[in-house]
Amino acid sequence: MADFQALQAKYAPVVEVIKSFEAYGSKVTGEELVGEQYHLMADVPSQVVLNRVWDAIKSVDPTFADLKHEITNTGGQEQSYTIVAGDNLSKVSKLFYGSANHYEAIAQASGIADANKIQVGQTVTVPVIS
Repeated sequence: MADFQALQAKYAPVVEVIKSFEAYGSKVTGEELVGEQYHLMADVPSQVVLNRVWDAIKSVDPTFADLKHEITNTGGQEQSYTIVAGDNLSKVSKLFYGSANHYEAIAQASGIADANKIQVGQTVTVPVIS
């Protein structure tokens, strides 16, 4: 018999990623033991965030054989983000992709000619990258 608490602890980093995007509409809607698998149910606001969750799952266990998941994208492909004080596009890239190196994709998707010239309150588009 699988140990629910052990599986819950194993997949805690995945739950933390989902919770880190609560301000954008992510939420864990349920966790339970189904047979020998940890069943995680969640909603995420975009494919961008869903990809970040999948990165976390694969980081925990590339086979994820003990995970049953129902993670629903409740929005579209892209994610919008409003710039706050102290932000730059590298920081936004790190948040949504786990790497600061994709800031140019955000600039291009947002129609920003100079990635260094963003303003507090400006909304940018975070695209799905491959």
